[in-house]
Amino acid sequence: MKKLVAYLTSAYPDKNFTTDLALSMSENGVDSIELGVPFSDPVADGPIIEKANDISKEIAPKVDTLWMGYMNPFYHRGMKNTIETASNLGVSAMIIPDLPHEETLVYKDILTKNSVDAISFVAPTDSYERIEVITKDAKKFIYLVAYAGITGSAQSEDLAKTIDSIRQTTNTPVYVGFGVNEQTAKDKIKGADGVIVGSSFVDVILKDNLTNSQKIDTISSMARIIKDKINS
Repeated sequence: MKKLVAYLTSAYPDKNFTTDLALSMSENGVDSIELGVPFSDPVADGPIIEKANDISKEIAPKVDTLWMGYMNPFYHRGMKNTIETASNLGVSAMIIPDLPHEETLVYKDILTKNSVDAISFVAPTDSYERIEVITKDAKKFIYLVAYAGITGSAQSEDLAKTIDSIRQTTNTPVYVGFGVNEQTAKDKIKGADGVIVGSSFVDVILKDNLTNSQKIDTISSMARIIKDKINS
C-alpha cells in the first residue's frame, strides 16, 4: 500500500481546527501528518512551538505525526529539549529542510536515544555519490524533492534515474514531495513508495468563502482521492 503524508501548518487558523482536520484526514487515507512549525522572529518561538506541542498531544496517539520546521526555532529552544519533547509527545520524526545532512549527524545519538528519526532529503540534482552518502543513515522514509524549486510549483523532473540510484543504495522507502495533487499524484508515485502533499491542502485552508467544516470536508475528500489514485 502506497503511503500518503499530508502537510498542515500548525494552529492555522487555530489549534482546534488543525487538530480536527488532522484527525479527519487520518480517517480518509492519510498515513502521516507533517505538522509545520511556522518560522518567525525568535521571541515568538515559545508560543508557536507550544501550539505544535498541544496539537501533537492530541493527534500523535491516533496518527503518525512528524514535525516540519526550519532550524532557527528548534535551535533557539535547544535541540536536545526539542527532540526530547517530540519524543514524549509521540512525534516519530523531524523534517528540517535547512539542516544539511552532515549537520544532522551531530544530533544522531540523541535522535536515536529518543526514537525520533531525521528525514533525509534527496534531489534530482544529487549525484549517485551524494545520494549514497545521504541514504546511508536514512530512516523512516527519504524525502525526494520532485524538482529544483519551491513547493506548489508545476515544474516537474524525470525522477526515474534518481529513484533507481536511491534503490541501489538503501531499502528505506522513497516518498515524493513538491507538486503533488489530485491531478499529478498517479504520475508522481511511479517507482516511489509514497507521496507528500502540502500546497493543495493549504490552498483550501486559505479559502475565505468556506467555513471550517467545509474546509475539513473538502480536504478530507481530496485526501481520499489522492490515496485511491496512488494505489490504483
